[in-house]
Amino acid sequence: MTIKPVHVIGGGLAGSEAAWQIAQAGVPVVLHEMRPVRGTDAHQTEALAELVCSNSFRSDDWRFNAVGLLHAEMRRCDSLILSAGDAHQVPAGGALAVDRDGFAAAVTARLEAHPLVEIVREEVAGLPPAEWDSVIIATGPLTSPAMADALLGLTGEDSLSFFDAIAPIIHLDSIDMDIAWRQSRYDKEGPGGDAAAYINCPMNREQYEAFIDALLNGPKTEFKEWENVPYFDGCLPIEVMAERGRETLRHGPMKPVGLTNPRDPMVKAHAIVQLRQDNALGTLWNMVGFQTKLKHGVQAEVFRMIPGLQNAQFARLGGLHRNTFLNSPRLLDGQLRLKAEPRLRFAGQVTGVEGYVESAAIGLLTGRLAAAERLGRPIETPPVTTALGALVAHITGGHLEGGGSFQPMNINYGLLPPMEAPKKDASGGKIPMKERGRAKKQLMSQRALDDLDRWLGAEHLAAAE
Repeated sequence: MTIKPVHVIGGGLAGSEAAWQIAQAGVPVVLHEMRPVRGTDAHQTEALAELVCSNSFRSDDWRFNAVGLLHAEMRRCDSLILSAGDAHQVPAGGALAVDRDGFAAAVTARLEAHPLVEIVREEVAGLPPAEWDSVIIATGPLTSPAMADALLGLTGEDSLSFFDAIAPIIHLDSIDMDIAWRQSRYDKEGPGGDAAAYINCPMNREQYEAFIDALLNGPKTEFKEWENVPYFDGCLPIEVMAERGRETLRHGPMKPVGLTNPRDPMVKAHAIVQLRQDNALGTLWNMVGFQTKLKHGVQAEVFRMIPGLQNAQFARLGGLHRNTFLNSPRLLDGQLRLKAEPRLRFAGQVTGVEGYVESAAIGLLTGRLAAAERLGRPIETPPVTTALGALVAHITGGHLEGGGSFQPMNINYGLLPPMEAPKKDASGGKIPMKERGRAKKQLMSQRALDDLDRWLGAEHLAAAE
């Protein structure tokens, strides 16, 4: 029997992951990507799964970090994104960061080589054709205006937008290593064993205060027609953070804790700027947390105020672009289908999850849900005790019962049902109060993986039947 294809619109991380999951289930899939026919403000290549903001998938520690737990769950689900990320990892302490170009090339090559995947380079303007009876819309934060307008008309929403910003990238050989030094925070080793995965640039109080003044006074890119559109809290421009208080950056991306200057170990820096490796060669470094809307003409001048970056040469300056997300709790059902038109599923940041990993995770789930539906064996989403299930519960309203406006969110332990912090360890010894939080996270993580294994087992059993 010929199986009709599922159509996936958008070749970012979510769309690529969804297409992979569908094809791996034995269902043909047509992946529609508008680049290079139509470009975006942020993409620079034609590759699928191009990373346009940060090259980091954040912490890879599944025991004590929710995003690391999400990594572990996705690996157990045969994630294309995590597989390509693991294969193209670059040093980043305890985080999983990847070489952008190698990662995107790997994802593209594997999808192009899959016999059940057809990649069509075209823009799907407006709603998909009616004859496409199973569609995943994974157009992401850079949804085209035509698609956004069509969704507005279908949903009756007033707005689908928010701001997002990208950070500058610097050439390594222009960084003054007589001032900067390599060290990961708290000397934490990453998966590759590197405990010096970041470059650190220290500031004293006077330098920090002058830098904050320059941020606040520098000309910014403004978009009057978008002025009521919110920012992603997890990707705020540094100027917006500085406007919230002069100390905000010192307690955010410029916090000096866990780092010691080897040239003057007795003197603690007032603030520290970190850079993270951006490519496998190690020639390009990303300014961590330095998303910015400063105009290009002043960015280099302001960022060269940072000790160690006084001669910095920029491979890419920062920028600002408008992103898109749905009011998912009101518009989507528990299977991530549009209530107004159930043939349409949504995946990725357009659903209101924040971050590359979370976007790919929702792509993974929509792909599995669509494939199971096409094969006549519908499945439920994973239990809410898993990171995957908790994300679905958040975006479909499970964590908004008290009311309030829907906002994009990263995965975090607060989205999972709580467990009581253990008071004793395996040997019966008392766990100190300050360590119980970590012990609780480990219990929740282990519960999540156990419950995910049971969910996968049920899914495999249904497939066998």
